[in-house]
Amino acid sequence: MTEPIRISTEVRDALAEGRPVVALESTIFTHGLPRPRNLEVALEGEAIVRDAGAVPATIGVFHGESVVGLSEDEVTELSKEDGLLKASIRELAYAKVKGLSAGTTIAATAYLANRAGIDVFATGGLGGVHHGAEKTFDESADLVAMSRTSFVLVSSGAKAILDIAATLERFETLSVPVVGYRTNSYPGFYVQESGYTLNQRVDSPQEVAAMLREQRALGMTSGINLANPVPVDEQLDPEGLDAILEQAWADAEKDGISGQASTPYLLDYIRRATNDRSLDANVALYRNNIKLATQVAAAMVE
Repeated sequence: MTEPIRISTEVRDALAEGRPVVALESTIFTHGLPRPRNLEVALEGEAIVRDAGAVPATIGVFHGESVVGLSEDEVTELSKEDGLLKASIRELAYAKVKGLSAGTTIAATAYLANRAGIDVFATGGLGGVHHGAEKTFDESADLVAMSRTSFVLVSSGAKAILDIAATLERFETLSVPVVGYRTNSYPGFYVQESGYTLNQRVDSPQEVAAMLREQRALGMTSGINLANPVPVDEQLDPEGLDAILEQAWADAEKDGISGQASTPYLLDYIRRATNDRSLDANVALYRNNIKLATQVAAAMVE
């Protein structure tokens, strides 16, 4: 039998030699960004990791095969394919049986990275609890995955379209620490602050690494949600964003949008309403998160 997960030779060698590796998701270039910017950002993200002396492991599903460390040709093909599956953990086996390619969500990327032995994962915005979830039960599988996966996820907070208060409550219930990086404010994805305060803060990559080691020593299964704000000079206008979000939620409800369709609908609404400035902020925070994740990965192998 073939192995259920293909790990690239570069990633496998780096892990065996104790060198830093950073996991990167694929949905940012399969579903999150328009062409050709999606491919540019995907390759730039890998370059940021390499330039800092670490090894990138872009994760996705290629023709049914779960891959940790997609090649440049594979990334390019996935970035250009229409109608790709968006795979969370529950879709991985289905994609294999049907021979489908897919972009992997945070939950699936974290699961595959952890199976490969990677400790640090950089993303943009995290999934969470959707507005109206008290009736629809619409919550991202990212939440549960973080409670079951021992790793560090560097993000700029939950996506702005979500119910942030409810998302933070769920993280507490699931025993997932939400830790601000050099801040006591929970980031608002496109903006530096969401209006919610954090009671845990770290100020160096070494503190993050030490915290993950201590969690493991205590036998904890959860990961660390490391909240890294978008650079202040690259954030959107907070007041303007609030008004756009209110209208986006109202239009989504009017149009009957729900489930997995909600996130792309709402993010595209914000993109159009901000004349693509939200894309610029998204790319800026993603770059920033990759840089921090690479520093944390280096601290993990010190």
